Amino acid sequence: MSKQRVLTGITTTGTPHLGNYVGAIRPAIQASQSANVQSFYFLADFHALIKCQDPDLVHQSTREIAATWMALGLDTDNAIFYRQSDVPEIPELCWVLTCNAAKGLMNRAHAYKASVDANLEAGEDTDYGITMGLYSYPILMAADILMFNANKVPVGRDQIQHIEMARDIAARFNHHYGEHFVLPEAQVDDNVNAVLQGLDGRKMSKSYGNTIPLFLPEKQLKKSINKILTNLLEPGQAKDPDTSPVFQIWQAFATPEQTAQLRQQFAEGIAWGEAKRQLFELINGQLAEARDKYESLLANPVHIEEVLQKGAAKARAYSQPLLEKVREAVGIRKIK
Repeated sequence: MSKQRVLTGITTTGTPHLGNYVGAIRPAIQASQSANVQSFYFLADFHALIKCQDPDLVHQSTREIAATWMALGLDTDNAIFYRQSDVPEIPELCWVLTCNAAKGLMNRAHAYKASVDANLEAGEDTDYGITMGLYSYPILMAADILMFNANKVPVGRDQIQHIEMARDIAARFNHHYGEHFVLPEAQVDDNVNAVLQGLDGRKMSKSYGNTIPLFLPEKQLKKSINKILTNLLEPGQAKDPDTSPVFQIWQAFATPEQTAQLRQQFAEGIAWGEAKRQLFELINGQLAEARDKYESLLANPVHIEEVLQKGAAKARAYSQPLLEKVREAVGIRKIK
């Protein structure tokens, strides 16, 4: 029985945060430990260019995210761990797929629609400030996935649409040129809510500035957790766990038994300060060892680069043969 291929990546536009860990990194690393899984992990630096024009930030983020994966236990000898821009077959495949993707499909992308709605609300032109990178990035994401014929893609529920788009694009290509691509499936952790909430109760996102960086030092981690939005209910007053960012983040890190215990404490009127103290102890306990490894890796960037170059070579052993077949299929061939 052939191994299932699992692929995931993180855009290199900032410091990894708890939402990245819960939604993508943790389930991907867990999947990589299965004997039945072949894992592909990448740093999405081409995607970063869509929303970040600060080259130093893109570079630093690439380094930090690579160190994060390695610190959290990714076996880079077993998994295929690479930087997106080190695999030139990906942007070439992206163009081929762009020539097959329906514009109407791109019109329905959540990020594009949200930008259009924001422009209309502000009284601006519909496409004000919208680049082709933003508009067509679901195609680049499809190329990332289809390049390695991934079976499963661990994502948060807010990213499911992109996997469905990749399926549509792959199916359309297969219809025209024969069966070349596997139709990928989204893999969502049902034990985690749709999207991890940030300090202000909205989706934890670098765009909102409400993230909790994954490897904050202890004192700063505690300070960040103490900033999480709460209501004015006093100690002794019952609190609703299902509307609380504190509880929602707890649930993403706790066992079912720990979650049930805190739910009971909410019903009994736990003080917000105590709930946040427990949350800090839980998260810090799980991340302290990895945080030390992360700091050591950041101090040795040459090692990080060596690991990425080895990963790129392994990735291209898959991408080069597939692209040759795609080129042949669409008629880009040597003249004989």
